[in-house]
Amino acid sequence: MSTSEAPVVVGIDGSDSAVNAARWAGAVAEKLGAPLHILHALPTLGRNLTDTAGAMVAAMMSYQQDCAAIFLKAAADAVTAERPGLAVTTQSVNEPADEALIEASGQARLVVLGGKPVTPTAALLIGSTALAVTTRAACPVVAFRGDRVTPGHGPVLVGVDDSPAAANALEVALELSDKLGAPLRAVRSMSLHVPAEAGVTIPLVIDWEAVEAAELVALTETVDKAAGRYPNVDVKCFVEIASPGKALMQHVADAQLVVVGTRGRNALAGVLLGSTSLNMLHHSPVPVVVCGR
Repeated sequence: MSTSEAPVVVGIDGSDSAVNAARWAGAVAEKLGAPLHILHALPTLGRNLTDTAGAMVAAMMSYQQDCAAIFLKAAADAVTAERPGLAVTTQSVNEPADEALIEASGQARLVVLGGKPVTPTAALLIGSTALAVTTRAACPVVAFRGDRVTPGHGPVLVGVDDSPAAANALEVALELSDKLGAPLRAVRSMSLHVPAEAGVTIPLVIDWEAVEAAELVALTETVDKAAGRYPNVDVKCFVEIASPGKALMQHVADAQLVVVGTRGRNALAGVLLGSTSLNMLHHSPVPVVVCGR
């Protein structure tokens, strides 16, 4: 993350969920010692619209433009009523929300997406605002989930593997844990599948308990090395015999936040976001932070 002068940016669309996202973002900004910037933009357009759909989109965009000031005031008032000392700014732009938020991410500490949840159908659309922003933003992106509008006492959950994106996610998770005063739970996925290059043809001869113990040692060493700068964070590590998404879901019930990495920021990233990130965007009941390399 960048310096404390960089704001937490939250995108709103006038929905109740977006106002709650702004309240949550305000609480996190206060913990980070950062200002909050509330941004309203136009809906991201789909492709190949029919005349009827185009007319509906035009009407919706006109409505969003007409109500932008009302939406921004409602969100700002909700935040400042709870955090009168927090510096809050607002902005309305007449450009698609994904483009506006991606541009804002260049100077932001976090970008928080407030609005309707990502659905499996929406995840298939490259133009989806959530997918476009999470795969192209210059800073970590939070997809707001649930109805909690302040950080709780639950742990920050992070998925850790051997990728550069996971290393970045671990760093972000440690900083958030430190600032929020929350414990950190690091989870690594372990598969019982034996790759062909291992040269083992009889999986039953493998001491899986020893493999799991070795994975836990490796995870603990990785996390301990990164956590050296955060001595106040209570860290626990877990290895689960499950896919990465399912491994995280086993620990999400008492978490307040999930942090995951995504492997790339390119034109195909909306399709190749990664099964773990996409799984958490679909199913997590708490906010999800997506970090790139």
